Amino acid sequence: MDGNSQTPQKERLEALRLLMPEVFDEGYIDWEKLKATLGENVNFANERYVLNWAGKSEAFRVMQQPSRATLVPCREESVDFDNTQNIFIEGENMEVLKVLQKSYFGKVKMIYIDPPYNTGSDSFIYPDKFSESKEEYLRRVGDKNEEGYMTRDGMFRKNAKENGQYHSNWLNMMMPRLYLAKSLLREDGVIFISIDDNEVHNLRLLMNEIFGEENFVAQFIWEKRLNRENRNEVSVRHDYILCYSKYTESDVRRIMQLPMNKKALSNYGNPDNDPRGLWKSDPAHAQACHGTKFQFYTLIAPNGKQHELPSGRCWLYTKEVMDEAIRDNRIWFGKDGNGVPRIKTYLSAKERGLTPETMLFAKDVSTNEKAKNDLKGLFDGVAVFETPKPIELISILMQFALKDGIVLDFFAGSAATAHAAMQFNRDGNNCQFICVQMDELCEESSEAYKAGYKTIAEISKERIRRAGAKIRKGIEIEQAKREGQLSFEEDQTMAMPDLGFKVFKLSDSNFKQWRDIQGSNKGEWQQQILNFLDPVTENATIDNMVYELLLKSGKDLNSTIEHKKDYYAINGKDLILMLEVATQEVIDSILAEHPNKVIALDRLFEGNDQLKTNTVLQMRDAGIEFKTI
Repeated sequence: MDGNSQTPQKERLEALRLLMPEVFDEGYIDWEKLKATLGENVNFANERYVLNWAGKSEAFRVMQQPSRATLVPCREESVDFDNTQNIFIEGENMEVLKVLQKSYFGKVKMIYIDPPYNTGSDSFIYPDKFSESKEEYLRRVGDKNEEGYMTRDGMFRKNAKENGQYHSNWLNMMMPRLYLAKSLLREDGVIFISIDDNEVHNLRLLMNEIFGEENFVAQFIWEKRLNRENRNEVSVRHDYILCYSKYTESDVRRIMQLPMNKKALSNYGNPDNDPRGLWKSDPAHAQACHGTKFQFYTLIAPNGKQHELPSGRCWLYTKEVMDEAIRDNRIWFGKDGNGVPRIKTYLSAKERGLTPETMLFAKDVSTNEKAKNDLKGLFDGVAVFETPKPIELISILMQFALKDGIVLDFFAGSAATAHAAMQFNRDGNNCQFICVQMDELCEESSEAYKAGYKTIAEISKERIRRAGAKIRKGIEIEQAKREGQLSFEEDQTMAMPDLGFKVFKLSDSNFKQWRDIQGSNKGEWQQQILNFLDPVTENATIDNMVYELLLKSGKDLNSTIEHKKDYYAINGKDLILMLEVATQEVIDSILAEHPNKVIALDRLFEGNDQLKTNTVLQMRDAGIEFKTI
């Protein structure tokens, strides 16, 4: 374990190694073998359709550099830390995404983000110097005031339209985060991104590059407001939501159908008492351009009436299939048998639901104004956040994408995604959220700051607490009503969804990192060697080390952690951490568990080389991977 996060580069190399092991030689790509494997006519010409911008190569470089940061638990700010599966992470989202790579690679079912729209007044983190080093970047995003909060000075840049690299700056911010996010998605995962006219064109091209044009699912149009805005040249009433899947598979539905609503169900009936149940009738013909020669014929009804095709149409079925459907009473000719032939579509069909449409109307998914008012109501009338997204909008996207699994939002803002996820589970689903929000300071002139919320992250966490409490109260009231109406013999219990969340904060590693020393300063070298006699930092705690080692071993933040005598067991026998004491008795207890892997602090052996050597040999003989730090 080197303490580094997994990178997209490693992911792609491993994928290529699995696909074409023959092009690797001693762990490296043999480019001549690769070209030969792909064929002689490989086109390496520079003239191709590609999105390019100032700073793109540097953004790739920043993305590929691993993170040595970690996440530390903050139990006092959490709700039901030991039992909840929901996670809130406070920290700069690109670093957080890097930290999550090992533990959540290929595990996220859905991503929803509402990034800066690049309106010309947005402020967000981006390198204003494309030669900015990793150290300079980390120093800038780590700037904190005396109270420990991230400052806007030196970290955020106002990306004005007058800037010559206006679009480039936004793309440099978005590109590495989207690459990192893609690697977290499951193979059947999808991503939704809210955007407006300012960058929808560039985002579409960027997503085509990262996810592949073939994985484009839809560009939804959301009616975000109902009233006309007369101040502008044109009143804009909509935003967009781009949807892409990770992979395209013909036999996998990327977007699920919606449940049948009352209006849709009203179309079903059973006027002929068909034993197969309720049905509705659909046209029996289609556009002629889609047909073969076998779909053009005169259809004869059971009463002998002949039906000719309308101009420019063909029958949906060939004559043989149509005749069989008629004999099986799956073609409707009206109550008197003389009507235009129509196909019966049964409500009991294997997949019966409503196909999502690209138009998301306000009446179905709410508006920006209502979302703001709903949030004000949750915060006792205080407008703590200017541009929250409606939970109804995010909920409908969840209906499109998942019934269970992880939903990730790394531009959490007011935590509308977390709120929507809890409400979604209230309706019988089972998803878990991971929300990421930087601890940026609120403007001192804002209503949120005046109400005591110093950072956006504080607003996010408080919203989750209040939303969870509101949902819980609603369930309890409904349960009480149900208990008053039902008999004692009937089941009166209602399932309470997971309304808690674990809080983690992005932090420096608990372990000292080797620094690159320029030159041959013996004093610096000697001091660094002395520092590493004990690689654990002064401020490290056992709890923080547990989670760091857990993450960097590829275990997720909801892993089971059992504190046994003198050691920690992660996910049963999957991983054991020795962080407190090392004795032969402890070693024997661990050997009896026969775990897959053991990590121990080297300092626990206190110079007892014999015990350490024996431990290494005993672990090896037992087939247990053993490492010391």
